[in-house]
Amino acid sequence: MRRWLAALALASVAAMVLSGCVQPGGTDGDLTDDWQTLRAPTMFVPATDACLPRITVVVQASTYETVDCARNHLAETVHVGTFTDADAEGRRPEPGSAALRTARAECDQRARLVLGGDWHTARLTLNISLPSVPAWDGGARWFRCDLSETDSIDNTRPVNRTGSLRGALIGDSPLVHRCFDPKLIGDSLNYMAPVLCTEPHGAEFVGVYVERDMSWEQFVGSAGQAHKRCMELIAAFADVPNNADLPYRAGSIFYPPSQREWEEGDRGVRCILWSDDRKLTGSMRGVGPQGLPVT
Repeated sequence: MRRWLAALALASVAAMVLSGCVQPGGTDGDLTDDWQTLRAPTMFVPATDACLPRITVVVQASTYETVDCARNHLAETVHVGTFTDADAEGRRPEPGSAALRTARAECDQRARLVLGGDWHTARLTLNISLPSVPAWDGGARWFRCDLSETDSIDNTRPVNRTGSLRGALIGDSPLVHRCFDPKLIGDSLNYMAPVLCTEPHGAEFVGVYVERDMSWEQFVGSAGQAHKRCMELIAAFADVPNNADLPYRAGSIFYPPSQREWEEGDRGVRCILWSDDRKLTGSMRGVGPQGLPVT
């Protein structure tokens, strides 16, 4: 009805001009020069440095929402990158693709800059989100990097937090993994209970190594290799010789990424010093052979 009325009004004005009627005040008689130019359509791109009330691996403009980082949120976007060159061609990248590994490496570096340290060393997880397939087919080529706080080294499910993670690993951060009291069921590790290093404990986080060349299947089938790499970190952390006596000083526990994270390109393996025959009452950092004796 509105379109018909507008057309009728224009027709009346045209009739007045054609019949020689006087132009109404404020008009120039030209019906074609007063239309506003339509804006060029813009592609949706999520915001950087924004906090999110929920986490999704596929981001859609229709459901996109951010919140003030001072309020409860599940994730913080620390970077939005762009697929370029060959990575931007063809179908949307999937786990295992070179394009997604490149994106995750960029996310990893940006996350470290924002945090002031390696997120693997703390109760944090890094997720990548992509455009929907229709958006990708329509030209969207961005990827979003989201950091989340987790409950523990065992439970990497994101938890609600308040406050930005910017600079969160600078100084004495409560997020950083330190000492644990391992809980066993038989000979199997059930979970790692975080404790102060001044309290009796049986394990301490020592660092992360990166396994670059193995597939997920190869890694799963070579636990001995992961143990060896972690023992190297333990020797350096405690300042003890990496020799045949090392297994009599301590053992190792390691936490790899999930299969999905591994196939996306995250190869950071977390290593923990484990003392199964005596309780430790302080940090083993730099204690030397006397502090971590052969038993």
